[in-house]
Amino acid sequence: MGYSGIGGQAVMEGVMMKNGIHYAVAVRKPDKEIVVDAREYPGIVKNQKIKKIPILRGVINFIDSLVLGMRTLMYSASFFDEEAKELSEEDQKAKEKKESVAMGFTVFLSVILALVIFMLLPYGLSLFFKKWIASPTLLALIEGVIRVVIFFIYIVAITCMEDIKRVYMYHGAEHKCINCVEHGLDLNVENVKKSSRFHKRCGTSFLFLVVFISILFFACIRTDSAIWRFSLRILLVPVIAGVAYEFLRLAGRSENAFVNLLSKPGLWFQKFTTKEPDEDMIEVAIASVEAVFDWKPYVEKVRGEGAAEAD
Repeated sequence: MGYSGIGGQAVMEGVMMKNGIHYAVAVRKPDKEIVVDAREYPGIVKNQKIKKIPILRGVINFIDSLVLGMRTLMYSASFFDEEAKELSEEDQKAKEKKESVAMGFTVFLSVILALVIFMLLPYGLSLFFKKWIASPTLLALIEGVIRVVIFFIYIVAITCMEDIKRVYMYHGAEHKCINCVEHGLDLNVENVKKSSRFHKRCGTSFLFLVVFISILFFACIRTDSAIWRFSLRILLVPVIAGVAYEFLRLAGRSENAFVNLLSKPGLWFQKFTTKEPDEDMIEVAIASVEAVFDWKPYVEKVRGEGAAEAD
């Protein structure tokens, strides 16, 4: 299996694929036509040296993913906004400006809510056990278990939403396309259909790693001050995200047995966040890949490497 360097996400009735600074969004419009919008996104940090610093690059990548994810999600939603279709060009620009501000606020609010639900709520709930448990390490483990349970409930709960089910099917199509080319297969509907919908570099795996690594980090906090315990959890979040990114980056490039073992819990959670797509969805995902990635020479390279290993 090779490493293509491409990644992406599912959007409303479509798929976004990213390769370096290039990204493309392919959407199946209500009239069944596939529209592809290819652009560049250099990211919030332009300095390439800074973007290569371990741990820090994970934090930068996470922020970029949130910003680009919201931008492409809003773009895909615009095809299903009946009100927007009736606006004049001037009104449309004003609407886009307002949406840009709203997007920034939404990203900020999403981060705050994530911190409260997945970091601070488990900590608060774990305090109920202080009456019976004196060990800080054991309390940190209980907090970690609560965090994993909340994460699991959250994933299962949103799976029940009808619109989310289709997004998860497109999520599956995204993974299957990447797996297809990374295994040296021509990118077509038949080959994509038989490819796996699970991938080690998935955002679901990243979120699980953040939850798991936080258990290890928070267990090392030793202070009697409740304010400091609370503050250190917030301050450590970027570091935890950076470490999670580094492992995910390693996992995407390695077939080491130990790395694969550590990747299994994240892959298991993908059973809930990805679903098998239909052929129409696969066609959309293929269109998105082809807009940012020349897969043919890459597939030839993977096949050549496979043949060399066989010899």
